[in-house]
Amino acid sequence: MSLIFKTILLGIIQGITEFLPISSTGHMIIVEEYLDLPSEEFKKAFFVIVQLGSILAVLVYFWKKLFPAAAFKDKEGFNAFFRLWLKVSAGVLPVMLLGYLFGKAIQEHLYGIWTVAIALFLGGVVLLLLEGRKLPLHHNELETFPFPKAIGVGLFQCIALIPGVSRSASTIIGGLLLGCSRTLAVEYSFFLSIPTMFAASAYSLLKSGAHLTKAEWTATGAGFITAFFVSWAVIAFLMSYIRKKDFRIFGWYRIILALLLIAWKLSLRT
Repeated sequence: MSLIFKTILLGIIQGITEFLPISSTGHMIIVEEYLDLPSEEFKKAFFVIVQLGSILAVLVYFWKKLFPAAAFKDKEGFNAFFRLWLKVSAGVLPVMLLGYLFGKAIQEHLYGIWTVAIALFLGGVVLLLLEGRKLPLHHNELETFPFPKAIGVGLFQCIALIPGVSRSASTIIGGLLLGCSRTLAVEYSFFLSIPTMFAASAYSLLKSGAHLTKAEWTATGAGFITAFFVSWAVIAFLMSYIRKKDFRIFGWYRIILALLLIAWKLSLRT
């Protein structure tokens, strides 16, 4: 299998799983078991850069909401723009702090199939339980979403530092429990992904470097472009999907995948 084909495949997986509540990191860890990438240095650089493709997709899709024309026309528009980004910033502070303090330890001790399987299973159960009860609904727009609750969703996002939990699942669940509508919970999850993923990507890139060959840069570019277009399509799909349906299908998917992973790991021991 050529390197470009591998990176395109990984770009597709990244694009599909990053924003659905099924864990992109978990799927990447699973796929890594089968794909032989050139080196550890390439692997680290690629997984950072391919995430930037997903971030770009969020910026493009939500450009008018994130950077409204009114923000640059009058004081009221600028204040609304400022409050939006202040809430996004408040929501990412907890995960940035905990990621900085414990990121290395988590990567050393929790990155593996067993952790992913358990996290997928438990997350699936939580999604199914939430869909089985009536949750409070207090907020339909980010403008009316209070700062303490924005930080609360950020605290839920910290759970996603554990591989397999899913950043989108933890933030969506947090938003729903704190009174957000489905649309707002998903939108805020997307908005939080921008500084969260960008900071994590920039930190990893600066730390590990990206000393790649020309062929590796070409393959990485292919993965980046693939991740951007697939992510954009998934964002559009999810925003349409949540207006009509709930998250049960993702809960069942997580549980089934977790059971398959557990069965696979147990079969390797026999």
